[in-house]
Amino acid sequence: MNFKEQLAQRAETVESFLAGCMKDRGIPPRLLKSMEYSLLAGGKRLRPVLTLSWATMLAPDDEAMGDKVMPFAASLECIHTYSLIHDDLPAMDDDDLRRGKPSNHKKFDEATAILAGDGLLTEAFGLMSAASIVKGLPADRVLRAIYVLATAAGSGGMVGGQAVDMEFTGRNDVPLDALRKMHAMKTGALITAACECGAILSGAGEADIDSAREFGKSIGVAFQIVDDVLDVVGDTETLGKPAGSDEAMGKSTYPSLIGLEKSKQLASQQIEIALKHLSNCTGAEKDFLEQLARYIVDRVY
Repeated sequence: MNFKEQLAQRAETVESFLAGCMKDRGIPPRLLKSMEYSLLAGGKRLRPVLTLSWATMLAPDDEAMGDKVMPFAASLECIHTYSLIHDDLPAMDDDDLRRGKPSNHKKFDEATAILAGDGLLTEAFGLMSAASIVKGLPADRVLRAIYVLATAAGSGGMVGGQAVDMEFTGRNDVPLDALRKMHAMKTGALITAACECGAILSGAGEADIDSAREFGKSIGVAFQIVDDVLDVVGDTETLGKPAGSDEAMGKSTYPSLIGLEKSKQLASQQIEIALKHLSNCTGAEKDFLEQLARYIVDRVY
């Protein structure tokens, strides 16, 4: 099985879990339909896959680790999906398409989309807790991971990054360091947390947790740079959202500040930094993470 087939298979496993995790929760039918419309819209499930991969790599003797960590991994997709629903709203990025389908507020309405995002964010914390309450992972590990993820998703992380992104929109004087910091919050924080939480939940030592965190930071930077590049060179059908929307909205991006080629080079450099943090790891999961890191950049070549 090649890497893309492995990634697709792992994404399907996450998708199967997601398909059942909102059932029998007493959620009003229209709200449930809106939540699942975006949650089950496909995608590579990068964040939960990272959590699962780090957890299983660092706990090779626990064959059930993937099953134990799955609810927590799924919570990352719920948080990510809620952020996309809200980002697409007219008051934010005002996008009509997401993953090749009408944005949630276009399919339903703005009020329902807002509530769907709220619901997914709140349900995520139930899923995090289930890793201990239902699956039996030690509560101290789960509590630490919840803290890391809540911090990454909150006002000093993803939410704060979106706020800064809106402040920067329409400006042509944003320095590169400020752009890098904003993206580290908006995009990188959740990717970093996905890796770090996987290591924490596995019961790994501090050195391995540090390696997971630093790996996540570097691929998070690379992922955002590549996203910026694809917005310029990609097409709407491939991206699943309107191509060129960043430029149309006057957003500051890596290509707008340093050009396409330097952006690609910077992304490649970040991947090489990330790979160094796998140097003490072994096994099939290490190989998978190496390929995943390289795949992030390969999309623009």
